[in-house]
Amino acid sequence: MSVTVSFPVGGMSCAACAARIEKVLNRQDGVTATVNFATERAQVVLDNPATPIEPVVEAVRKAGFDVAERSIDLSLSGMSCAACAARIEKILNTLPMTRATVNFATERAHIVFVPGIVEPETFIARIEKAGFGAKRLDDGVREDPQAERAKTWIAERNLFILTAVLSLPFFVQMAGMLAGHRAMMPGWLQLAFATPVQVFCAWHLYRRAWNALRGGSANMDVLVVLGTGIAYGFSAVVVLFQLHQPVYFEASASILTLISLGKLMETRAKNRASAGIARLLQLQPPVAHVERDGDVIDRPVADIRVGDIVVIRPGESVPVDATVIEGASDIDESMLTGESMPVLKKPEDRVFGGTLNANGVLRARATGVGADTALAHIVRMVEQAQGSKASVQRLADRVANIFVPTVVALAIVTFFAGWGVTGDAIWALVSAISVLVIACPCSLGLATPTAIMVGTGLGARSGILFRNADALEQAEKLTTMIVDKTGTLTLGRPTVSDLYPAPGSREAELLDVAYALERDSEHPLARAIVDHAQAAHSAERAVVDFQAVAGLGVTAMLDGAVARLGSPRFLAEAGLAVDEALVGRLESAGKTVIGVALAARVLGYIALEDRLRPDAVATVAALKQAGLRVVMLTGDNQRAAAMVAKQVGVDDYLAGVLPGHKAEAVARYRAQGGVVGMVGDGINDAPALAAADVGFAIGGGSAIALETADVVLMNSELTSVLDAISLSRATLSKIRQNLFFAFIYNILGLPLAALGMLNPIVAGAAMAMSSVSVVSNSLLLNRWKPLGRPRDDRRGAA
Repeated sequence: MSVTVSFPVGGMSCAACAARIEKVLNRQDGVTATVNFATERAQVVLDNPATPIEPVVEAVRKAGFDVAERSIDLSLSGMSCAACAARIEKILNTLPMTRATVNFATERAHIVFVPGIVEPETFIARIEKAGFGAKRLDDGVREDPQAERAKTWIAERNLFILTAVLSLPFFVQMAGMLAGHRAMMPGWLQLAFATPVQVFCAWHLYRRAWNALRGGSANMDVLVVLGTGIAYGFSAVVVLFQLHQPVYFEASASILTLISLGKLMETRAKNRASAGIARLLQLQPPVAHVERDGDVIDRPVADIRVGDIVVIRPGESVPVDATVIEGASDIDESMLTGESMPVLKKPEDRVFGGTLNANGVLRARATGVGADTALAHIVRMVEQAQGSKASVQRLADRVANIFVPTVVALAIVTFFAGWGVTGDAIWALVSAISVLVIACPCSLGLATPTAIMVGTGLGARSGILFRNADALEQAEKLTTMIVDKTGTLTLGRPTVSDLYPAPGSREAELLDVAYALERDSEHPLARAIVDHAQAAHSAERAVVDFQAVAGLGVTAMLDGAVARLGSPRFLAEAGLAVDEALVGRLESAGKTVIGVALAARVLGYIALEDRLRPDAVATVAALKQAGLRVVMLTGDNQRAAAMVAKQVGVDDYLAGVLPGHKAEAVARYRAQGGVVGMVGDGINDAPALAAADVGFAIGGGSAIALETADVVLMNSELTSVLDAISLSRATLSKIRQNLFFAFIYNILGLPLAALGMLNPIVAGAAMAMSSVSVVSNSLLLNRWKPLGRPRDDRRGAA
């Protein structure tokens, strides 16, 4: 059984850095790692759960990168002596990548940890398990990654301002030269302005470049440092030794300024691309109104425990997942389902953390807190999807791995070839510098992940959760869509339409036996029979030796006789005489027929019908129009399946498929070639969802189906399948555009620089803008909207 952890990695400057970290980590035994440059996170799979994570993190640090640590302070209760503090300290320090100190006098714990490997909720749970109390001193608000990105942007902004001020005289000088003025600053003055730019403002570039080289590889910083360092070093030698050669201080300073500007713009654009997670986190309020001893007090959300009673007032966000026990109100669940219409909630209904209470006061009992809420689950799924890699990125990764060494080799060839052909070493040097500074592996590394970040965020905003990048990519390639009938094409709420007692039997007897056999079942057909029986006030009769035959029926002993309930085939296989004419007529009308027998005698038949979803016909037609072959899968009989298939217009259907054989049916269609999707909602759909190339789980379905599917549709509308495919196609289109821009930029730019047709300053500006153009193009994906219904923008991106 493998274990997956994800943690932030700092210090990466381009895709080559991410590729190098992956290479370092994947050398370790039992470790499989992917590193996402855009999200700045490493996702590590440990084949053995006992494998320590510490060597993995240490390998990242030895490679010259930073694994950020965070600290948290907890207020403790229940300690009686210093031995208690020592015990808590020991418990916390057994967690991976955790350093804790506990002060008995102040009843505080200070913990330093690596987020992603362990989380604050784990510390509190361990302390409480040991018999003590703990709460966060920061009111339990989960750290917002957007805040860290905002700090990074401010630091880069300040660095850019300083670099720009020091480089301003060079820009003024270049502007004068373009206007025809020949005035030049003295060499010593140029050296005075350029030196702090090169030494101080670019120091972080030198540090990262050195770490990369020390780790045995190279990144974008190496190219920038080589290009600007050579220009600055050559010019400094000319000034210090008073040689009669031109100086290129303006090139080195201007390039660093433009690169700093490009990084600033890139960071801003990446912040916007990753805004989905931040806005999701903001949906949960920091404080909740909790009933304690008859009073309503305000407590941090992190302090709420399962079973607490919370009061939710009009206009407030629901703090945690809960069950309503008093009151009624409309709840805006658009952040969860993408559906803007509010949902009426009354006693016994569930409400979810982060949704918005519109107009009434609710009292609700907490059922899910912390990491167990629906919102936390969504955040984890979006983070997981954004941290994964699509297969389309592999080509860019392979190019990035060899990109920098290839560019350095090209620059060396450019210098010597240019010198040999023209005899002008200065011209050759300038051309080599242009080659170094125009190359940009960053755009290659950002092309795929930024589009995936925006796409998965848009999906969550519309109630479509992609489990990973491969699901997002594969959904675009679907050629066949298999759709389960009950609960997917139909509403999944069958009702009893008719009772047909056999000659010599009574309706009451028929219903009584059916009620006894189905009373404890959760199957939708069983619940329909039970509801009908209860409405008819059927008598409760006890059964023994109950047995269920999956997909066929049930048997039990009732009053000393064998009772059977199930499909007509189930009764026929038991040797009972079935009224084939009646069964055929009902099934031809699209109804499901259940037979009931007692003591080797058929008591009669129960006919049930399940209405189609309002959007079923239109969705099937739209899927076919999009070029997909649509197949219906059902355990129902042939005649009823044929009727439904005709109504909805599917291309093909399979009837009488038992739950255990649904996955085999999916496998048969996959064997025919193409990419197969499966849409389902029930427990018996889980194997089929897993067997498909892309499994879609309707949000109202079972937890098992939701955990198995590749795409979770939080809105129980079938049209969400169309939205998921549409979003996949839009995202993959952006990825292809980004990769085209990234490749064509480097393919065209490098030869022009090598031929001396690009000034180093122009080359630096082009390099700085290439990454910004890729991220900005990904942001254009925000124009996508779900099909057939406007997107609700009141709650922000998700």
